[in-house]
Amino acid sequence: MSVVFKKPNAMSDVPMHYCPGCTHGIVHRLVAEVLDELGIEGQAVGVAPVGCAVFAYNYFECDMIEAAHGRAPAVATGVKRTHPDNVVFTYQGDGDLAAIGTAETVHVGARGENITIIFINNANYGMTGGQMAPTTMLGQVTTTSPYGRDKNIQGHPIHVCELMATLDGVAYAERVAVNDVKGVRATKKAIKKAFQAQIDKKGLSIVEILSTCPTNWGLSPVEALKFVEEKMKPVYPLGVYKDTTGY
Repeated sequence: MSVVFKKPNAMSDVPMHYCPGCTHGIVHRLVAEVLDELGIEGQAVGVAPVGCAVFAYNYFECDMIEAAHGRAPAVATGVKRTHPDNVVFTYQGDGDLAAIGTAETVHVGARGENITIIFINNANYGMTGGQMAPTTMLGQVTTTSPYGRDKNIQGHPIHVCELMATLDGVAYAERVAVNDVKGVRATKKAIKKAFQAQIDKKGLSIVEILSTCPTNWGLSPVEALKFVEEKMKPVYPLGVYKDTTGY
């Protein structure tokens, strides 16, 4: 009997710690599939964040490094400059990347570091209890915005892809989502293009992925998928925000 579907070689065969209905696992698999298909597992180096994906080093078979909170792009810069032939990526959530790590994220784009950022946007601080994050939407209830995010008090959410697209060193920036099959396929295509851009030395590439957080949203897994579709996508439109790769 032929095998038509199996675990990617670049993904470890261990149970994941994520909450039921969380889509981190889907994105992990897509990254691993791309590493397999491009044949770069042996030269890839991933940088794990502080956040829900803090244990990402347990889930990938490539070399992994744990970074301090928000500092993954800085760590990735050091790895890439020291070992320019390696394929270096960060895997970060919105609190890690867009709050404490804002400076690292912006300046790695301004410098045009030839790395890839996989950015998970679930509109809250997932690991620490569902507090308001830079990506929390106006009116969205969190543990630190119990009456909904108010622009006059907490300000507006940050649109990371749009922000990064303004930087000259960014070669590719796309926002995708994994709440349906079509979105999962588009996400894999985007991740593969981002890695290919790095391999071809095009500059920084970033893929923003709208992801679920059923536990902190107080929703069932199915309801969380609908939340991404009905609430997040209107605020964070999917699409390519910058592409100078020529592909």
